Amino acid sequence: MLETLRNAWKIPDLRRRILYTFMMLVIFRLGSVIPVPGIDISQVKNIVENAGLLSFMDLVSGGAFGNMTIFALSITPYITASIIMQLLTVAIPRLEELAKEGEEGSKRIAQYTRYATIVLALIQASGISLGLFQGALINNDAFSIIAVIITLTAGTTFLMWLGEQITEKGIGNGISLLIFAGIIAVLPSGISNTFELTSAGELNPVAIILFLVIALLMIVGVVAIQEGTRKIPVQYAKRVVGRKMYGGQSSHIPLKVNQSGVMPIIFAMSLLQFPHTIAYFIGSEGGFARFLNTWLSPVAMPGIIVYNLLTIVLIIFFTYFYTAITFNPVEVSTNMKKNGGFIPGIRPGKPTADYLNKVLTRITLAGAVALALITVIPTIIISATGIPIAFGGTAIIIVVGVAIETVKQIESQLLMRHYQGFLK
Repeated sequence: MLETLRNAWKIPDLRRRILYTFMMLVIFRLGSVIPVPGIDISQVKNIVENAGLLSFMDLVSGGAFGNMTIFALSITPYITASIIMQLLTVAIPRLEELAKEGEEGSKRIAQYTRYATIVLALIQASGISLGLFQGALINNDAFSIIAVIITLTAGTTFLMWLGEQITEKGIGNGISLLIFAGIIAVLPSGISNTFELTSAGELNPVAIILFLVIALLMIVGVVAIQEGTRKIPVQYAKRVVGRKMYGGQSSHIPLKVNQSGVMPIIFAMSLLQFPHTIAYFIGSEGGFARFLNTWLSPVAMPGIIVYNLLTIVLIIFFTYFYTAITFNPVEVSTNMKKNGGFIPGIRPGKPTADYLNKVLTRITLAGAVALALITVIPTIIISATGIPIAFGGTAIIIVVGVAIETVKQIESQLLMRHYQGFLK
């Protein structure tokens, strides 16, 4: 592996991409410590600590939300906008046509997503300034409120641009890497707090060992789900073109158990934050906010039960939804038929599409349920043991999934240059 890294570093283009990605992540972390002007951070921390639903936003932002920095909203408005645009693509014929137009259509949809991101960021920033954190404003005049709204919106817009630049000029998916960096950034403080509480006798060492064992099992499970693949055999008929014979070889269609990667987790968590966006305008002391903290809290009873059940349902839904967008059995079947390919024992055309859809539905269900359980189980254990680490199942899936996807992209760059890579 070290030899492979050395070989990768020797490739100028790959080295430039790695350095570019690293520098963009450094900029992200620097911006995560610059406070928003006119905000009393101590009051913000008190509100975040007492509101369980805000913990995920603080986790994704790398602590920027709890410290009310310029990147406090993180990239969650962009994720929410992406969910909305993908749902509208299925529902609105014009957007569906754009999605089928190739690169130009994708650029138009991406532009619409950016506009929607700015609108959502403005809504969330306004809710924070006028509702949730209104009591944390040092000066409650119109100028101070507008300054906070513009700063938070500009921070999210900059992060959106940063993520797109990483995707285009760096290594890996930029948006996922920003979330990855945010989660990793809060891990050292969680470990430090755990050791302090253990030394003070407030935490049972057995509970920590149990958590570490379960976390290790979760990581193994995530890798197994991410790498699990059902190979559908495909045979190509022999055909004569001129004086040459083509075809006759065997191949396969790789259907991944988790076709959608970490996106269902991110989508589900973002959607669960949406009610809290509405609560921003009401304030943390309002009846709606108290209802959310009671019935939709990931850290306290009875809300933890409702929260985890909704998490499971949303993850399964978004896994199927994202898989349906990324893999079209009818299109695959049509392309196979055009090229003289067929699945042994299955007739070409509609029977092939039905067979692929049946297999995909079954393995997607297994992947979706596994993702949901890995997300929920550590959350319940952390809540029961009181370990102050926000590195639950959601964080494990995102971190491991993003790491695997990034390594694979580096691997593909190496394979194009005939180097032996990471994956055997």
